[in-house]
Parts: sequence; C-alpha cells; structure tokens
Amino acid sequence: MAVDESKRTLLSYWWVLPVAGTLGTFGYMANYARRVTVDKRHPGEPRFEPGPRQAVAALSDFGGAYTFREFTYQNTPCIAVELPEPNAASVTAGGRHFAAYSRLCTHQGCPVNLVEDTELLALSYNYRAEHPMLGCRCHFSVFDPQQGGASVFGKALFPLARVRLAAEGGQLYASGLEPDPRVHTSG
Repeated sequence: MAVDESKRTLLSYWWVLPVAGTLGTFGYMANYARRVTVDKRHPGEPRFEPGPRQAVAALSDFGGAYTFREFTYQNTPCIAVELPEPNAASVTAGGRHFAAYSRLCTHQGCPVNLVEDTELLALSYNYRAEHPMLGCRCHFSVFDPQQGGASVFGKALFPLARVRLAAEGGQLYASGLEPDPRVHTSG
C-alpha cells in the first residue's frame, strides 16, 4: 500500500497550528496587559467649557479626606471629593482641597463610585492602592481622584472629565465641565 507523500508532508507541519495559536494568545495577552497598565492618557491642564453656576454642597458636608457628595451638573452625574492634597483642577478653601469629576467611566459610560475600602479595591478591581479610588463596576476600571481623575488601571484609557469648582461662603459651586475625553483627545 503506497502512502501519498503530499499527505505525509502536510501532516508533518501540523505542529505549526498549536504553536501559532499559543504565540498569538501570548501576544494578545501581552498587548492587553500593556494597554490596561501603561497606555493611559494623562489628565493634563484642565480645559473647562463654561456652564451655569450651580451649588454642589456645603463645605460642612465633607468630613475629611476622601469624603464625597454626588450631584448632577449639566445632565451629567458627578462626584465632589475632598482631597488630602491639591491637584491641577482642585479648589482650596480654608486649607481643605476639593475636586469634582464626571461619574461617567471613559470606557463605556458606566457610573463610577468612590471605593473607600482599599481591600475591596484590591479584591474586586484587582488594583492595590494606598487611598480610596473611583471605580467602575462594569469593567473594573480604576481612576485616581488625587491624580486629576487619571485612569490608573483597567480598560478605560482616558481620565474622567473634571468639573470646575469654586468655593464661596462655605459652599462649593460648579461652573464648568470638561468635554468627554473619549471624543476630545488632543492635548
């Protein structure tokens, strides 16, 4: 019984398929790891679009670092956070620092929440931090309020949009909002 040499030659190269599949899988995993940890856009200088002046919260509503108040500004859910140190978009009043961010995740627009328990952040979001962070429960992106809402881990590549705040007479006011960074990527 004669064996067709072309079939034998073809069968001798079957090893290429699993090797190529394995290399492709590792390449995809390396690219994904790079994307979720390194390829993040930094917040930069604030570029607020002016909006109506709106009361957000009384300064007395905040009880120290990383306490927060949720509010809506120009139909955008937002969160104001008291910070331990100032950042580029924060406002300082009486030695205290406040910043506000859109609560719309820059990955797919799911709402972000302040995750105060750093152990919960490590277990649920797979990100270890020294202080509370803003986290998206849809795809587990993590944003640092101290770094201007920068995306520090997860699928979101862009920082959260920031809200311009002013402090006056014991009250925080919003008066502008950055455009959605997914749409406006220059700078």
